Amino acid sequence: MPPPPRPPRPHGGLRPEDLLAHFGMEPIPREGGRFRRTWAGPVRSDGRPEGTAILALLTAAPDDFSALHRLPATEVWHHYLGDPLEMLLLAPDGTARTAVLGPDILGGQHVQLAVPAGTWMGGRVLAGGRWTLFGCTMAPGFTEETYEHGDAAVLTARYPGEAGRITALCRP
Repeated sequence: MPPPPRPPRPHGGLRPEDLLAHFGMEPIPREGGRFRRTWAGPVRSDGRPEGTAILALLTAAPDDFSALHRLPATEVWHHYLGDPLEMLLLAPDGTARTAVLGPDILGGQHVQLAVPAGTWMGGRVLAGGRWTLFGCTMAPGFTEETYEHGDAAVLTARYPGEAGRITALCRP
């Protein structure tokens, strides 16, 4: 006799714990969330890989967010599954904007978003959502030495109009 059918679950039955286990994700140091590197290209003469790609997962838990950080190369973010991810982007010229990664492309969401080099970026699951699975790709590739962690005091002085969101997206 076959097992009884499972009750339907949102997101096609996927749960964050299923994805974490399936992909073997680990905590992202300092930034937050969980990730797994899925690709790294050949190492260049400067020691960086030609490119890198990761899968990452954030939940709606209050302490589960991508902390504000910046990188010296453009990073492309990709939405794969789950709820939209709201991103705060603080440009080197002093401007700020919000972008949403998600499946509603006709509603203004992005399935793919290039964040220019030197832009402060951070994000969390959009209010009302539960979790999001996304990816990031960089060329040249990511290394720990290229990661710059955001400081709330410094960033709020530079972008005072975003002080509340900056504080919410910074970790010590």
